[in-house]
Amino acid sequence: MVLLGVMKQTFRNVIGIFLGIPFVLIGYDHFICPEIYDPLVPDYMGNPRFWTILSGIFEIVLGLGIMIPFTRIYSAKSLALLLITLYLANLNMWLNDIPFNGAKLSQIGHLIRFIIQVFLVLVCFWLAEINFKKFILKVMKKSSAERDVPSTVGDRKS
Repeated sequence: MVLLGVMKQTFRNVIGIFLGIPFVLIGYDHFICPEIYDPLVPDYMGNPRFWTILSGIFEIVLGLGIMIPFTRIYSAKSLALLLITLYLANLNMWLNDIPFNGAKLSQIGHLIRFIIQVFLVLVCFWLAEINFKKFILKVMKKSSAERDVPSTVGDRKS
């Protein structure tokens, strides 16, 4: 049983490194070629260069964080949140047919990108050691408890 736990942790270490390296490199690229990322920022957010640089910083820091076992759980949760937030740029790119570095994606290309993004979020949840079964049960228990509480408004008998 101990061997299984060690193998599982080793596998998390390997996945953390393989996932972390591209995030560090892509984050670094935000500083080297920010002009290719700026158009992806939705107009309503304003100042695209600020968001490009900020997202690059987060990608580098969290990419490094998921490679280090001591910081992996917090970093993986944060990276999942970042991926969800950054999807706003991908969605903007999809809805407004914005090219990335001169190339436009087809509808299937955007759909594949969305599926990859969801997969990456799920991998981050796994790296963060989130127990989905416990999480779902906790949410369901909380939800049913809220329904069982009688409302005090209108329950009085005159």
